[in-house]
Amino acid sequence: MSRVIQIRDVPDEVHAALIGAAKVRGLSLTRYMLQEIEHLAKRAQVVHDNAAVARETQARVRGRVGRDSILTVLDEGRGD
Repeated sequence: MSRVIQIRDVPDEVHAALIGAAKVRGLSLTRYMLQEIEHLAKRAQVVHDNAAVARETQARVRGRVGRDSILTVLDEGRGD
């Protein structure tokens, strides 16, 4: 089921910028905003998931791994 979101007190310059961005993409303001909100929701979920992994990892290692070790492994994983 879809929901309605209403945002009040949007400054004129922000509204104009959003309309301009929507036009550049060939979208209505409503469609553009829906895409942006979907992107925001996905990003928020990724941040939440990453935080959960970080907490789980911290619980497993319980401070036994130093910062330098972590950075070394990250660099190796990136191919640096």
